[in-house]
Amino acid sequence: MYERSSVGELAEQLRRELDRYSPGGKLPSSRTLVERFRVSPVTVSRALAQLAAEGLVVTRPGAGAFRARPRTGTAPAGDTSWQEVALSADGAADLVPRTVDAAGVTVSLAAPPPGVIEFNGGYLHPALQPERAMAAALSRAGRRPGAWGRPPMEGLPELREWFARGIGGSVTAAEVLVAAGGQAALTTALRALAPPGAPVLVESPTYPGMLAIARAAGLRPVPVPVDADGVRPDLLADAFRATGARVLVCQPLFQNPTGAVLAPARRGEVLGIARKAGAFVVEDDFVRRLVHEDAGELPRPLAADDPDGVVVHVGSLTKATSPSFRVSALAARGPVLERLRAIQVVDTFFVPRPLQEAALELVGSPAWPRHLRAISAELRARREAMTTALRLTLPELALPHVPSGGYHLWLRLPDGTDETALAAAALRAGVALTPGRPYFSAEPPAGHLRLSFAAVAGTGEITEGVRRLRAACDEVLPAAGNPSTRRA
Repeated sequence: MYERSSVGELAEQLRRELDRYSPGGKLPSSRTLVERFRVSPVTVSRALAQLAAEGLVVTRPGAGAFRARPRTGTAPAGDTSWQEVALSADGAADLVPRTVDAAGVTVSLAAPPPGVIEFNGGYLHPALQPERAMAAALSRAGRRPGAWGRPPMEGLPELREWFARGIGGSVTAAEVLVAAGGQAALTTALRALAPPGAPVLVESPTYPGMLAIARAAGLRPVPVPVDADGVRPDLLADAFRATGARVLVCQPLFQNPTGAVLAPARRGEVLGIARKAGAFVVEDDFVRRLVHEDAGELPRPLAADDPDGVVVHVGSLTKATSPSFRVSALAARGPVLERLRAIQVVDTFFVPRPLQEAALELVGSPAWPRHLRAISAELRARREAMTTALRLTLPELALPHVPSGGYHLWLRLPDGTDETALAAAALRAGVALTPGRPYFSAEPPAGHLRLSFAAVAGTGEITEGVRRLRAACDEVLPAAGNPSTRRA
């Protein structure tokens, strides 16, 4: 298998040498490049394809690769200033104006600069991803009869059945839709359940991507505080009464960002409160497959204990595989299922069949349980490395809860700490982290940080990242909470 770095390095070398050739001039043959740079033919092919995509070379089957001729003329610049009026006028009469702010999502999607330790990542490091198993699954899927045909709009029956079994209870395949990742499934659910301008109850703090979805749909997020046992039922009932909301979005298992698990005594209470309010509970079960090996038995999804159709369940394969393996389930029962299906079909038609077939191949292979066991052990080791390093190096950062699942820790900062200044100082020190403010739909009670331990290369990088964070804290933290400053 080729190395990504080799492709990029070869493309860069060829890019620097292009001036040796006149426009239309032929580059050395692939065989010559293989011998000269000691790389595989696949690496040469991919590097040339990269340059072709950039418009620097032209490849001709059977003839070779040639330097592209420069484009002639420059198109005159247009005037897009009219769009400011058009976009601001759109929705001016809406009760709750739509706002599309992707900042809370892009912080976990954007790659940090070279040399920066990624404590803000939202996905597994490539070393933890089942790349070989996914590649093999995709290869087998592509050879399945009809793999490139149109799938059923609801998803492949076998994949829907697999998701239904994972949810448990009396959930059937007929009550499951296959969606293109958890974010898309949440978008479909909120569009189906709440009209523009409506309130939607959200945990506080909660996942910024969900807040972005709600605001982009013109919904009004209303916070309901979370404690160590999950969303607080007393405040949930108050919020339903005060707002008339008909939707609660929650993460009962390893909540993002606190890591809380909804307590057994609260599970039925939350469903009962929602049922009494005539409301739906959107259950975002996003990291069930990222359980740590010391977690013990997990509670079932809320949907498994819901015969009345209160819960709309979202579960995904993405977090346990790769950011690009965007396959998820959207499960519901009753008339709402048809509305969910209709909105999904209008928005996306269907999830590409090759990806669904690859998902079936992956979860049905012996490699799948091996992968889950491996990441379960690795995530526990990383969690312990980070908690140990924080307690030794940064004792002034409060760590109220250490989760036994998920991929991050939620830390409270000393009073008076400027989150933005700390994030900037950390980046200068060579570590990227996530400030807590975007996780709150209203004013936060204190400053926080979310630190991910899944996107880094290993435990050594975790220790080094915390050491760098110590330097940033010495620069920014208030003197009263900074041992280093007190010693000075």
